[in-house]
Amino acid sequence: MATLTLPGRSAPTEPPRAPVRRRRGRGGKSASAGPVAYTLLTLSALVSIFPLYWTLVAGSHTNAEIAATPPPFLPDASLFENMGRALEEAPIGLAILNSVIVAGSITVGTVLFCTLAGFAFAKLRFRGRGLLLALVVGTMMVPTQLAVIPLFMMIAELQWVNHLQAVILPTLVSAFGVFFMRQYLVSALPDELLEAGRVDGASTFRVFRSIVLPAARPAMAVLAMLTFLTAWNEFFWPIIALTNSNPTVQVALAGLGSGYVPQRSVIMAGTLLGTVPVLVVFAVLGKQIVGGIMQGAVKG
Repeated sequence: MATLTLPGRSAPTEPPRAPVRRRRGRGGKSASAGPVAYTLLTLSALVSIFPLYWTLVAGSHTNAEIAATPPPFLPDASLFENMGRALEEAPIGLAILNSVIVAGSITVGTVLFCTLAGFAFAKLRFRGRGLLLALVVGTMMVPTQLAVIPLFMMIAELQWVNHLQAVILPTLVSAFGVFFMRQYLVSALPDELLEAGRVDGASTFRVFRSIVLPAARPAMAVLAMLTFLTAWNEFFWPIIALTNSNPTVQVALAGLGSGYVPQRSVIMAGTLLGTVPVLVVFAVLGKQIVGGIMQGAVKG
């Protein structure tokens, strides 16, 4: 039936509808997760969580129970007792505090300096930029062990052995972080936006603070998480530069397993204590990390 419009009255208009977007698979069909996808995702999640769960189970039993056949698969009530023994046999509390200071300082320094360097390599024009970037990337191919002896001689001359700055300062900038931030800013930061800022009279530092930092926030969150995990789990250089009187978590855990008969249940309980701060950081930055990774995947 046709709609009649009275003179002097306008026809009723319907509000515009938002376009509905559907993800299309091959052949134009909508892509949706099926039972196979859910099963694979569930298996992947269980496999990923199992090491942490086994640490909890092993940390709540004795050595004899862990070595039994079949081994236990459920936590026991001895978890807090083993944690107490770990705290008595090694300075776990001091080690966690030192690791928080070391990993936090390295993370802040790496994110700041690598973002500055990545911005310079991505958007600034200067002589020798390509050669400098190639040298920075080339340092990733040099094994860490080659620099240990001269680095130890240097910190010994500065009397920094067994001090936290001996672990923090040599790793405040990483070649991977510079390259990662450079690659992200090349695609995520349009040149027109920087030129608009310069037309308004902003200096390079003002452009970096007001335009580059907000645009680079997702990549900075990803780099912060990766750097914090790497610094927290670092063992090779801290075991050389520090002692058990002023250890990080990994150095303290190495001290737990140095006895004639290593108490694996106590080591696992101490490991669980040392893992808690990492889980807290992931819970705080997890949303930013997933968002940054997904944004990078869409741009790629």
